[in-house]
Amino acid sequence: MTLKLHINGKTYGVSSDPGTPLIYVLRDELKLKGSKLGCGLEQCGACAVLVDGKVEMSCVTAAQAFAGREITTIEGIGNSALGRRVQAAFVEFSAAQCGYCTAGLIVATTALLHRDAAPDRAAVTTALSPHLCRCGSHPRVLKAVDQAARS
Repeated sequence: MTLKLHINGKTYGVSSDPGTPLIYVLRDELKLKGSKLGCGLEQCGACAVLVDGKVEMSCVTAAQAFAGREITTIEGIGNSALGRRVQAAFVEFSAAQCGYCTAGLIVATTALLHRDAAPDRAAVTTALSPHLCRCGSHPRVLKAVDQAARS
């Protein structure tokens, strides 16, 4: 059985078992390596993707649950002006150290700014709270989000 997934503006026929978590389909079959497998429990945010414009974790939910929905991975974020703006702000403020969480943070920031172009600090904190970072780049991440919102 071939499962059709719409990812980053393209339709892919994937041969993975439909019950395989999306993260494995993205990374192993489609070679989209930007989303990371962190905890495998939807608790760290490293696997975050946009699904129909909203942040969803991809490490637990079966790929078949995403059929017929628009998936945007970190590789596709730069296809929009907003996504490019967020990426540029993260670069400008060096808002990554090891980089493991960065894709999820950029995905979450893009979703936040899509629904709220001028979020207050509480909205930013809420949007980013599911994303764990152990490197201590939080102050730079917050500056990057503020910059992306102002641009």
